[in-house]
Amino acid sequence: MKKEKPKYRQIIDAAIVVIAENGYHQSQVSKIAKQAGVADGTIYLYFKNKEDILISVFDEKMEMFADRLHEIIEEPISASEKLYKMVENHFTVLSADRHLATVTQLELRQSNLALRLRINAVLKNYLVLLDTILKEGIANGEFDKNMDIRLARQMVFGTIDETTTTWVMNEYKYNLVALSSKVHQLLVNAIKAE
Repeated sequence: MKKEKPKYRQIIDAAIVVIAENGYHQSQVSKIAKQAGVADGTIYLYFKNKEDILISVFDEKMEMFADRLHEIIEEPISASEKLYKMVENHFTVLSADRHLATVTQLELRQSNLALRLRINAVLKNYLVLLDTILKEGIANGEFDKNMDIRLARQMVFGTIDETTTTWVMNEYKYNLVALSSKVHQLLVNAIKAE
């Protein structure tokens, strides 16, 4: 219910900017409220605390990635093409929102164990969708039938994630989306059927 209210969205968007510019630990709720154009107390109508805001940011944005991945999976294209579109979408979304890229690639990594566990739970849905593509590729003979799905998932997501993190650490100096085909080719070469 809260998620559909405009102020919820304002606070989420403001939190991304504030956390990206100041770092999670330096991002007071008052700064987020100011950026969102709401009173400090308004934030607590939607979120329990700053940690809850960070989890909600990640949850909202991963939902966007997962929704697009659902659409890609439904397309009548090969598993390899679906994998390419997944990589391209991931890079496109993050290159279009550098604040979000900074938050997901740097700030979420510095959190405590309890927070990381909650973040991993949110990420799980996205990874399950990736498994769907990998299984489809095995079933239709595109990918190695003896492939370890769990290991392949870690390799695929880890490559996408590390490529994005390196781009953020290099201060966005090059075109991340332009790397989609190269990353895709490396991944497919590692998992394709003989």
